[in-house]
Amino acid sequence: MLPLARWVMRGTPHAAGAAVLAALVPWLFWFSAAVAALVTLRRGLAPALPVIVAAALPTGWWWVQGDTIPLASLLLVTLMAVVLRARMRWSEALIAGTLVAAALVQFGVFLPPGGAGPLLEQLRQSSTEIGGMLDQLSAQGVATEQLAILLIGGITGLIVTLAAIACLALARSWQAGLYNPGGFRAEFHALRLQGRELALLIALTVIGALLAVPALPMLGWVPLLVSGVALVHGLVGLKGMNGLWLVAFYVLLLTTWPMILIVLLLGCLDTFADFRARLARSQ
Repeated sequence: MLPLARWVMRGTPHAAGAAVLAALVPWLFWFSAAVAALVTLRRGLAPALPVIVAAALPTGWWWVQGDTIPLASLLLVTLMAVVLRARMRWSEALIAGTLVAAALVQFGVFLPPGGAGPLLEQLRQSSTEIGGMLDQLSAQGVATEQLAILLIGGITGLIVTLAAIACLALARSWQAGLYNPGGFRAEFHALRLQGRELALLIALTVIGALLAVPALPMLGWVPLLVSGVALVHGLVGLKGMNGLWLVAFYVLLLTTWPMILIVLLLGCLDTFADFRARLARSQ
C-alpha cells in the first residue's frame, strides 16, 4: 500500500479525493481515516483540515444513517495524530484517544437511534432462552435496558478505539516508509507507559468506578494493552525470532481472554522493569 500512500501525498487534492472515495464505502472507512492521519502527521492539523473535512462529509452521512463508527474513528485518529505529532509519544496519544472515546461512550453517542429498548424486544422475539434470561434478570432487580445500553456503548466504543489506533499505526507506518524507513518499527518497539501514565490510568479507572462513570473502567485498559503488545513485538525483534511467533501471539490474543490478561500484566510490569532495556544490555 506504500505506492498508494505516495500518490496520496502528492498533494491535497489527491489526499482529499482518496479520503472521500474510501469513506463512501462502508468497510473502507479505515483507509479514509488513515489517509487523514497521514496528512496530519506529516503536515500538521491546519494543512490537513481539507482532507479531514473531505473524509468527514461521507462519514457524517453514515452517522445520520445510524453508523457512528466511521466518523468517530476519524475524529479519534485525527486527535491522536495531532498529539503524536506534537508530543512524539505514543503513550500520550493513546491516553488522549481513550479518554475521548470514554466520553463518547458516557454521553451515549454509540447508542442506536431508538435506544436499547427495540433491540431487547428483538432479542426476546428471536430467542425464548434470551427472553427467559432477560425476564430472570428483571425479576432480580437488574435494569436490563440500562445494562444493554452500557454493553452496546462500551463494545462499540472499544471497537472504535481499537480501529482508530490501528488506523494511526497504519498512517505512521506509511509516513515512516515514505520519509523514514524503519522508523515506525523502532518507535513501536519502544512504546512503553511511564509510571505517571500508568498511575493516571489506574486513578481514572478507580474514579470511574466510584463515581458511576463506567466508560472509564471499560476503556481505560486499552493503552496498557497496546503497551503490552509493543513489548511482545520489541522482545521478538530483539531476539531475532521468526515472525510466526507474532502470528501465534495474535491468534491467542484474539481468541483467549487469559492471553489478554497476561499482556496487560506484562505491560504493567514493563512500566517498572523495562524488559527491553534489560534484554538489550544483556545482549
